[in-house]
Amino acid sequence: MHFMQSLQQAWTRNDSLVCVGLDPEPSKFPAHLRGNPDVVFEFCSAIVDATADLVCTYKPQIAHFAALRAEDALERLIAHIHDKHPGVPVILDAKRGDIGSTAQHYVSEAFDRYQADAVTLNPYLGRDSVQPFLDRADKGVILLCHTSNPGAADLQDLDVGGKPLYQRVAQIIARDWNTNGNCALVTGATWPEQLGEVRALVGNMPLLVPGIGAQGGDVEAVVRNGRSADGRGLLISSSRAILYAGIGEDYAQAARVATQELRDTINRYR
Repeated sequence: MHFMQSLQQAWTRNDSLVCVGLDPEPSKFPAHLRGNPDVVFEFCSAIVDATADLVCTYKPQIAHFAALRAEDALERLIAHIHDKHPGVPVILDAKRGDIGSTAQHYVSEAFDRYQADAVTLNPYLGRDSVQPFLDRADKGVILLCHTSNPGAADLQDLDVGGKPLYQRVAQIIARDWNTNGNCALVTGATWPEQLGEVRALVGNMPLLVPGIGAQGGDVEAVVRNGRSADGRGLLISSSRAILYAGIGEDYAQAARVATQELRDTINRYR
């Protein structure tokens, strides 16, 4: 199924704009899991199984797995989501960006090896660096626009012909790159006014919004500024606040409670 179709259905079926980031850090895992040789998969799959009816998507961060030599666990985790929770799309958070044959290999990595439904990309090398991804019309292409980190303004806010660069990026992607209707943008929760400006430029294009929870983004401001005309259009991402909501043997249930609280908070403002 097309990524955008899966996303639309998950928004409706689970009444949720929550994206759970899967960023494993074994030092934060519950003590009873330590020593388990498959701990990364066991931890993440338990979180998934406890929350799948409360989310619109999952977003595993590839560096967290690669640094642990756990790429195999990532492959199995995505397969587990697809098998046990069909209809919940998976975004591979990789922020790739390169040209030529290297870009083609990154396409194969994300969509053929890992079987992700979408991938995050850096668009600042230009269209040829993302064209191989755009050509996979059934897959989501989620492009950095205005990120959540404090240094985002260093470059993304630079004036380009009377408008900040991030607005130019949003306009170009919405107008010229989204011919297959498979693009979305990353816009940080920590910059709610800029989020609203991007929404005004791109219409109903989905916006992936990191920065809620540990980074201090405000849910009400995100929903008010970022929702689309139908009250959806957002993938509001939370990682640490959900994954590590509990430190005991009931960690998966604690993650479920945290996910439900975030979903309900978001829905109050929709």
